[in-house]
Amino acid sequence: MRERKPRAGKNSTIRADMFILGRDLTLWRTRVMQRFVAILLRLSARIGAMATLAVVLLSGVLLTLGTATGATELYEATVEGDGAQLLDTPALRTAMAIRSPPVDDAITAYTMIGGPIGMTVLSGAIMTVLAIRRRSWTPVALVVLAAAGSVLITVVSKQFIGRARPPLSDAIPPYEYSDSFPSGHALNSLVLAGVITYLVMLRRRTRRTLRWTAIVAALFTITMGISRVYLGHHWLTDVLMAWLLGTLWLTVVITTHRLYLSTRPPAISRRVAGNRKDDTWVTGSQCRSEEHGWSSMR
Repeated sequence: MRERKPRAGKNSTIRADMFILGRDLTLWRTRVMQRFVAILLRLSARIGAMATLAVVLLSGVLLTLGTATGATELYEATVEGDGAQLLDTPALRTAMAIRSPPVDDAITAYTMIGGPIGMTVLSGAIMTVLAIRRRSWTPVALVVLAAAGSVLITVVSKQFIGRARPPLSDAIPPYEYSDSFPSGHALNSLVLAGVITYLVMLRRRTRRTLRWTAIVAALFTITMGISRVYLGHHWLTDVLMAWLLGTLWLTVVITTHRLYLSTRPPAISRRVAGNRKDDTWVTGSQCRSEEHGWSSMR
């Protein structure tokens, strides 16, 4: 039976996404990750490439939720020792002391961008522009996966932890009544800003563009989190833990994309060629495994 070769157009898109300022994203510098890629290729030959990546993503979700659970235990131990007052109460009191009606209205409007509707519209628009300009489904896949995982982690964590928000008397309307921990605005804005920044970096070739993209994304994430404390809708620790969980999930999404690139024909060919030259990529047995694994996946 004749083997079906991947389309050239798809391979060219993969090659375009493989580098950030000349750094090859499919080149793993540690032996642990090199062996992990080889294991994924063997697993892909058995259950398929997409199923393998789904396993990686699911493991990432479970890891993030496990971290949230551990944070809950730490939080409860802190509360019992009255330690939460060292951060949460002073931060809320400081916010209340510097409030003013014009600023309150401006921040209330701004924080709506980080809500479910605002982030859906904003990230959806950017995702669509990137997908059309690149003629690639990669922006759609990464943004949708990042958003879906972020929302799932937020909802499950809120239901499981059930922490109360600051008193309504200390908050600025419109009031919110869902559970407080973690801050969905902070978590989702970090994940979506981070994955969009990553997508921009894949196709931009100047350090200046990358620097300003990262600065804008960081400012958006930080100000969105701080706005939640200012309005009295979240405790400071809700925001800090949301940033931690968001960073962990964002790392999972980006690593999964890099693993996807690493298991495509262009990356495999580069590793095999590199191994034959100087043995700096992976071991010979791994290269043979990759060649066989991709052949079985076609």
